[in-house]
Amino acid sequence: MKLWTDSSYPIILSCAKCLAPWVKREVCELGYEPIDEAENIVVVKGSMRDVLKLNLRLRTAHRVLVPLLRARCRHVRELYELVASIDWENLIDADGYFSVSSIVHNDTVRDTRLPSLVTKDAIADRMRTRCGTRPDSGPDYDRGAAVFLHWERDRMIIYLDTSGAPLSKRGYRKIPGSAPMQETLAAACISAMKWDRKTPFVSPMCGSGTIPIEAAMIANNIAPSLGRSFAAEQWTFVEPAVFARAREEANDARRNDKLQIVGSDIDPHCIDLCKKHAKKAGVMLDWKVRDVKELATDLHNGVLICNPPYGERLSDAKSVKALYRTMQNVFARIPDWQGNVITSNREFEQLYGKPADRRRKLSNGGMVCTLYQYNPVRK
Repeated sequence: MKLWTDSSYPIILSCAKCLAPWVKREVCELGYEPIDEAENIVVVKGSMRDVLKLNLRLRTAHRVLVPLLRARCRHVRELYELVASIDWENLIDADGYFSVSSIVHNDTVRDTRLPSLVTKDAIADRMRTRCGTRPDSGPDYDRGAAVFLHWERDRMIIYLDTSGAPLSKRGYRKIPGSAPMQETLAAACISAMKWDRKTPFVSPMCGSGTIPIEAAMIANNIAPSLGRSFAAEQWTFVEPAVFARAREEANDARRNDKLQIVGSDIDPHCIDLCKKHAKKAGVMLDWKVRDVKELATDLHNGVLICNPPYGERLSDAKSVKALYRTMQNVFARIPDWQGNVITSNREFEQLYGKPADRRRKLSNGGMVCTLYQYNPVRK
């Protein structure tokens, strides 16, 4: 279907709560003009070439979706007819594979799994009627066509999910540590810091290395999803050359600059994981086994960011409070650095002993948190 390659249509970029401003900033930097925006989506217009470019290069979005049908839908029995009206035989191979996922908020639906099952049945029945056979279906979003249903009250939208697995799954973090930060959130935090990609960058308490690795990929303009595949790459109605060209362009844009990026953690096991993840991501940076109390540097005018335990998952509240006090004393040694701390602890500033110069509300795995930013003291 040449239509999917050359025509322009709305492309919906979904993201975590609070990240839409960062997705909007990214698409503008990539040369797109947003045509709509909500709390967790940004909409642009483009073709299949743009779909692949956005999948490869967006750092803060979760999925790239193409809408197939918007309609009023009050009950599950209406859902079947609406889904069956789509020409699935032009989108899915009769001997292929498809998956269905959904987000449903409708008072008539008691079991939120039911709409996905009805959607699967409607697709399968239409394919069997039109083609004489039906494709396989299952939960694997990385194969074939990934269909996404969003049903809010009486408003229903059917999307073709071009990403498959969320874009936060870059492919480099095979062995995540305890309570890891999502890659998309790490990228948003780095964007909020307005780092110039050249000055020193330090991430103490780096865990599995997500923040410094994302910083290194940003600094060297490495497309974040080069190391993974997308659901759209399994579609037979799109020429393979479209995907190959998008990957070639992303590869040509990457740099190999020497970076002043350091990730440190008190746990040697974490640093071992960091090294493996960085190698998989294709970046080179410095790793240190170091307690945050030992943080020291002769470098000036850098940026510092850390994601310490929140006291809700990993550590008890008492030890976390002591850690925040320690952090303030340690970071005071490098007053000409910009300081950034992300935490869900509402008492952070009181415990840290200093009010932040700026606060940004974010969400980490569904947990409301804040990025506290401290401006550097320039001499």
